Amino acid sequence: MTDLNVPLSDDFIVPINRDVGATLRTDGENHCTYLCGNSLGLQSKTSAEFVQEELHVWATRGVIGHFSHPHNRPWTKCCDDIHPLLAELLGANEMEVACMGTLTNNLHLMMDSFYKPTQTRFKILCEVRAFPSDQYAFASQALAHGLDPATAILEVSPREGEFTLRAEDILDIIDREGNSIALVLFSGVQYYTGQWFPMEVITKKAKAMGCVCGWDLAHAAGNVPLSLHDWDVDFAVLCTYKYINSGPGGIAALFVHEKWHEVEKPKFAGWWGHELSTRFAMPPTFSPIRGAQGFQQSNPSALTVAALLGALTVIKKAGMMPRLRERSVQLTGALEKLLKQSQYFVPPSQIPQNGTKIGFTIITPEEPSARGAQLSLLFLPLGSETMRIVHDYLLRSGVIGDEREPDVIRLAPAPLYNTLKDCEHAAEVLETGLIFAENK
Repeated sequence: MTDLNVPLSDDFIVPINRDVGATLRTDGENHCTYLCGNSLGLQSKTSAEFVQEELHVWATRGVIGHFSHPHNRPWTKCCDDIHPLLAELLGANEMEVACMGTLTNNLHLMMDSFYKPTQTRFKILCEVRAFPSDQYAFASQALAHGLDPATAILEVSPREGEFTLRAEDILDIIDREGNSIALVLFSGVQYYTGQWFPMEVITKKAKAMGCVCGWDLAHAAGNVPLSLHDWDVDFAVLCTYKYINSGPGGIAALFVHEKWHEVEKPKFAGWWGHELSTRFAMPPTFSPIRGAQGFQQSNPSALTVAALLGALTVIKKAGMMPRLRERSVQLTGALEKLLKQSQYFVPPSQIPQNGTKIGFTIITPEEPSARGAQLSLLFLPLGSETMRIVHDYLLRSGVIGDEREPDVIRLAPAPLYNTLKDCEHAAEVLETGLIFAENK
């Protein structure tokens, strides 16, 4: 067991109270308590160093930096160091991953290749309240095929009175509707509740019913252990600015299982997906790189790639997912225990239907195997101002989480840089914030 009072890595720059608007604090120069890595991870010193190096190369070499680079990262090959690290993080082969684009752009590319509705098999199975960008993508892909999203998109909802999905309910729907489902596409970790879906089991069931199975790993990559190749996942997309810490709007990535490499060639070709050996000869005919990297289109930003390389270098140094996962389970469990000691905590099964008492519950699963580094707190009374008052109090006290309308605050103890002290302080301030809300 690692020492939870010491960060797993000292490579991260934690904002100070003054800069985040912690007006209730008198120690403005001290670090804030940052529990928002599920939304945007902190900047690492290594990422900052690598980006500064690229800026210097740009300033001193200009276009020559594409081919001659003092740090052996020529921009024509700037993703070469990224792909093996991403592959290790995702449980994939190097040729199955591509560092490219943005999350939703990659989702559209993958759906265009793998969502092939027929008259009888045309549905997209997903979780209810998937992340809005995913919902928009699903609907627009259905419309592009001349389908009505109302009938083409099949959403799985929690049972009445519950907040998360039961694995048996997901599998049951695949069993019952499998012959009409073209694509099963869930989030690896659900952004709102923090539920980690049983990815291997769902993938296996989907494949058994003849469905293509893809995953949105925005909240799963760098958060929970993944074995995409061995699980026989068809494709996956991910962003890198949450638990991977590549920076706001950082470059994204995708995964395509190697069994598809000779079957699903890139439909929307771009020159960066062309074989490097002849790319700069500018041939008129597209010759894609074999595997996922053939889906690349435009040359990536060397600055965003450098930031991602720095972040992945830190993760590799820290021990990759085995070590991160061990600490994540410990920290999230510690935060959960502290929160449940609150006088305001209400077990999910005891939420009053029409209560007026201020309080909160935790809607993230209790079982560590069903969650990552996130706890979603649902504030009571539902539909009241409690969540907004408490969130504002946390912010002004230098505790950074994030709110999700109408009633949820998400707190994420990221294993790389958060400590037990962060969890203890967050729980203490939350309690004071609830007292403040009750007396307001």
